[in-house]
Amino acid sequence: MYFLLMEKNLKELWQLLKIETLKEPCLEGKEMPEELVILVDKNDNPIGTEEKVKCHLPNGKLHRAFTALLFDIDGRLVLTKRAKEKMLWPGDWDGTFASHPRKSEGYVSSGERRMPEELGISGKLDYFHKFEYHVPYKDIGSENEICGTLVGIINKNTELKEIEGEIDEIKWISAKELITEIKINPEIYCPWMLIALELLEKSEQSMLKKHENILSTWMNSEIHEGLQEAIKTHIPAEKWRLVNEKN
Repeated sequence: MYFLLMEKNLKELWQLLKIETLKEPCLEGKEMPEELVILVDKNDNPIGTEEKVKCHLPNGKLHRAFTALLFDIDGRLVLTKRAKEKMLWPGDWDGTFASHPRKSEGYVSSGERRMPEELGISGKLDYFHKFEYHVPYKDIGSENEICGTLVGIINKNTELKEIEGEIDEIKWISAKELITEIKINPEIYCPWMLIALELLEKSEQSMLKKHENILSTWMNSEIHEGLQEAIKTHIPAEKWRLVNEKN
């Protein structure tokens, strides 16, 4: 009986450890409650909340997220390699950072809150567009999100921190360099980052005008076609779309 109880306790502990890998990192000495994400309908209207862990299972519910892209004045993009501890897409290259708005936040405010937690810096972000996508990761989990795309400009000499448990590596990359790399290994680039970049030219016109000098190298036919081909390796065309802002 003793050994049966011990085996049961070990199994329960293992399940808790697996769940912890999905949570945001805790501040030292503080215990954080389970994070909730915002459930939404197809038009991005909030319809409730759910535990973040449950939303990233294979049958996870549609919820709100964001991806942030930081550029320098020469149009180079900061890419970050997801920590090996991540349950979904561990060790793959992402946009600069990504997360989920809290119930009281909009896309921009959530991105600006999360930036120092992810990179150790603070800064301003602009909202560009949002898209819906649903993509599985092996048989482990999935992303089923309406994802807002945020853009920020930082100095190329800015010191970015690799936060343990979040980011394993950081690099700067130009549009042409990224297309060259994704033609060889598209599977090591996160699908939401590729979609966010592919849809840049369909963003709010005021934002495109504001950042036209910086983003011009990312919006041409070569880049557009390269991103579309890379996206196909992750997700079929009917599983992602631009969300109409007028809805």
